[in-house]
Amino acid sequence: MGVFQIRNKTNDKVFVDSSVNVPGKMNRHRFALNAGVFAGKALQKDWNEQGESTFEFETLEPVEPRDDQNYDYAADVKVLEELWLEKLEPYGENGYNERKLTREERLQMIRANRKL
Repeated sequence: MGVFQIRNKTNDKVFVDSSVNVPGKMNRHRFALNAGVFAGKALQKDWNEQGESTFEFETLEPVEPRDDQNYDYAADVKVLEELWLEKLEPYGENGYNERKLTREERLQMIRANRKL
């Protein structure tokens, strides 16, 4: 479990993600990309044009298991993902992630929708 990236070795653009099952999530992303159904259009486009061999799947930060078998790692993994997103800023020209709206931006959208 932990945070990982899919890195384009040609242009160094990255897609950052996390999971409590990193190998499983990497396999799902690879399958979706090979099937042409990956949610991120820019990454899918580059994958289609440049081929799988142009990309590298890398673990950025693993999360070590604790002694407590009932510990819920999901929150830890999500916080680490947010830290890596903040550090790498993989948006636009830097990467393939979609920038998440801040709390204030979401509230502004709700207010604007109510006015319609």
